[in-house]
Amino acid sequence: MSFSLAERNDTIIALATPQGVGAIAVIRLSGQDAIKLTNEVFFGKNLEKQDSHTIHFGTIRDGEKVIDEVLVSLFIAPKSFTKENVVEISTHGSSYIINQVIKLFLKKGVRPAKAGEFTQRAFLNGQFDLAQAEAVADLIHADSEASHSAALSQMRGGFSGEIQVLREKLIHFASMIELELDFGEEDVEFASRTELQELVERLLRVVEELILSFDLGNVIKNGVPTVIAGKPNAGKSTLLNALLNEEKAIVSDIAGTTRDLIEDEINIGGVIFRFIDTAGLRETTDTIEAIGVSRTQEKMKTASLILYLFDLGDTDLVEINRDVNKLENLGVPFLKIANKLDKANPELVSELKSKYPDTIFISAGNKENLEGLKVKILELVNLDKFKTGNTIVTNVRHYDSLIKTRDSLLDILRGIDDQITNDFVAMDIRRSLHYLGEITGEITTDDLLANIFSKFCIGK
Repeated sequence: MSFSLAERNDTIIALATPQGVGAIAVIRLSGQDAIKLTNEVFFGKNLEKQDSHTIHFGTIRDGEKVIDEVLVSLFIAPKSFTKENVVEISTHGSSYIINQVIKLFLKKGVRPAKAGEFTQRAFLNGQFDLAQAEAVADLIHADSEASHSAALSQMRGGFSGEIQVLREKLIHFASMIELELDFGEEDVEFASRTELQELVERLLRVVEELILSFDLGNVIKNGVPTVIAGKPNAGKSTLLNALLNEEKAIVSDIAGTTRDLIEDEINIGGVIFRFIDTAGLRETTDTIEAIGVSRTQEKMKTASLILYLFDLGDTDLVEINRDVNKLENLGVPFLKIANKLDKANPELVSELKSKYPDTIFISAGNKENLEGLKVKILELVNLDKFKTGNTIVTNVRHYDSLIKTRDSLLDILRGIDDQITNDFVAMDIRRSLHYLGEITGEITTDDLLANIFSKFCIGK
C-alpha cells in the first residue's frame, strides 16, 4: 500500500468508529480541502471562519435534503493528528446516515481512506516517527493494563528517544571517519579508535538490554501462553473454570474426558494469560486420548509457563518426583500446584512441604487459595523491569532490526581489533546506522510502509 504524490494530496474520508449501529458515529476527513468541502454541505456557522479545535452544531444536507443533525469538530493544519486540515463529523449511529454522509463527500471528489492512511500521513508529515506510528495500532488493540502502558510509552517516544540518542552518537563517529577518508594520504585521525570502541561497547550494552526485553515485551503484547498439565482427574478443567468463573471445560469423574486443547484468556494483575487446559499426562491405549496427550506434550514445550496440577488424594510422592524431573528437563518455568486440599492425605502434605516448600496448595472445586495462586503466577512473569519504566521492545520488526544492529556493532569491534582500513570501519558503522534507522523510519521503503500500515484499521 504505497501512495503516489497525487494520492497524498487527496482529501480522504473514513468512518473512525466501529461498523454497526450505535448511538453516534464519527466520520473523519483529512486533507487540504477537508474544511472547505465540509462547509459546502454543512448548514450552521461558516466553518472556514472558525478556529481550530472548535465544535459546531448544524445539519449535513444534500441539496435541500437534510441527512442528519451533527456536531463538526475542526482541527486546522498543522494542529491535527495528520498535520493536515482534519474534520470529524459526529452523526447519529444509523448505518443509513453514515453511508449517506460518506456518499455525499465521495460525490464531491473525496477519496475513501485506505487502511492506516491517516496514521501514515501523520508519519509522512513528521507528526511522529515510525515506531510511534506502530504504537498507535498497538494502543488500539491493547487489551490489558500492561499492553496499554507499553504501547502508550512507545507512542510518546520512549523507545524512539533511546534509539535516536544511540544513532546520533554513532553518526558523529561516522562523519569523523568519513572525514579521515578525505585525508587518507595525510595519515590524520579525527576519530579516536579507543573512543569509538568505548562508544560501540556502550551501544552494545543498550542494544543487548533492548533485545533481552523482547521476551517480556512479547508477553505483555500477546499474552502469556500457560499450560495446565497433570494426570487425568487432577482437576485441570475445574481449575480453568474457577479461574474463568465460567463452565468452559467439561468436568467429569471419568478419566480422559479432556481430549483436546481448551484455550481462554484471563487478565491477572493487568497481564493477559492465555490458559490452555490439556489432556492428562498419562500412558493411554485410547487412540483419541493419545492424540490429546501428544498435543499436551507439544504445547508444554512451547509454553511460557506450566501449571503442574496434582490431586492430593490420589497421587504419591514418587509420581510427583517423576513429573517434576520431566518438567525441569523441559526448561520451562512451572508451578507445583497441589489440588483438592479438602481431600488431602496429611502425610503427603507434610512430605511436600518438606521437599517442595514452594508448592501451592489449593482446592479448585471450592475456589480456595486461588488468589494466592494468581500472585505466584504473576511473580513468575517478572514484571519488575516493566514497572520501573524501562524501555520494553514489543514489536518483532524492531527486535529483528536490533539483532542486525548488534551484529553490525560486533563487526565494528572486530574491525578495530583487526586494524582494518577506515573504509571498512565506515561501512560497518553505516550498516549499524541503517538498521537503527529502520526502527524509527529514517530508513524506509514503500514495501515496508505498505506492510506496516495495511495492518491498521480503516479510519486510523
